[in-house]
Amino acid sequence: MNRRRQAFLLLMPCLLVLVALFVLPQILMFGASLGRRSAYGGVVRDWNVDNYLRALEPIYLDILARSFLLAGLTTALCLLAAYPVALWLGLRAPKAWRNALVVLVILPFWTSMLVRMYAWIFILRDEGLVNLTLQRLGLPRLPLLYNDFAVLLGQVYGELPFMILPLYVAIDRLDRSVLEAAADLGATPTRTFWKVTVPLTAPGIAAGSVLVFIPSLGAFLAPDLLGGGRTMYVGNLIQSQFAVARDVPFGAALSFLLSLTVIALLFVFRKPLRAAEEL
Repeated sequence: MNRRRQAFLLLMPCLLVLVALFVLPQILMFGASLGRRSAYGGVVRDWNVDNYLRALEPIYLDILARSFLLAGLTTALCLLAAYPVALWLGLRAPKAWRNALVVLVILPFWTSMLVRMYAWIFILRDEGLVNLTLQRLGLPRLPLLYNDFAVLLGQVYGELPFMILPLYVAIDRLDRSVLEAAADLGATPTRTFWKVTVPLTAPGIAAGSVLVFIPSLGAFLAPDLLGGGRTMYVGNLIQSQFAVARDVPFGAALSFLLSLTVIALLFVFRKPLRAAEEL
């Protein structure tokens, strides 16, 4: 058996799972999106593109733009918060402690995202930890829950580990001799950071940004629980079409368009992602 056939056989289980859990659902979703809603919430096979034309109406484009803004802000804030942490883990933290510290980064994954969102509700609500502390200090209470700030906070909290981990891998594999050479040539720490460290860790930045941006684009839990459903994002819109409006064809059209958007983003960032795989 040659090496190509061995590789194909090894990839076969993964390909079967990919077809069963991604390709087939997308085909079913596309088929449903071409129908129309029946009087009882079912799908009537009409084979038209009315749902896609409806998705291009201004009200839905505004929701999509709001979702892109949330995903972009989440990605930017995660990058700002994660880079110093990853830099310290990769360059400054004692080697004997690094594995334990990385485990601390992924520790939140041991608890359900739903439970963590409810924990934030207890912290941010009017009678929560933050407002009780402000009250004891003689300060007025702040409206921290059920607004866009709470949604953004929940998104950054939930997605932060996905930014730290690829950045840590990129920084940990950084050639220290390059940094030492920059210092020997008279570069200041700030100049070394912007001219050497950041360019060499660009694949990690790209990988972390994609890992944070894509799930944030279709976020549902944080906008629903921390935002109270007061601001509509595309994830909430799709959920409401299936569970509330019972308009399966339109929900399927929105889901299919969101999947196409994600695939397009992966295609655009294919080069930095490929570089990140080689780290």
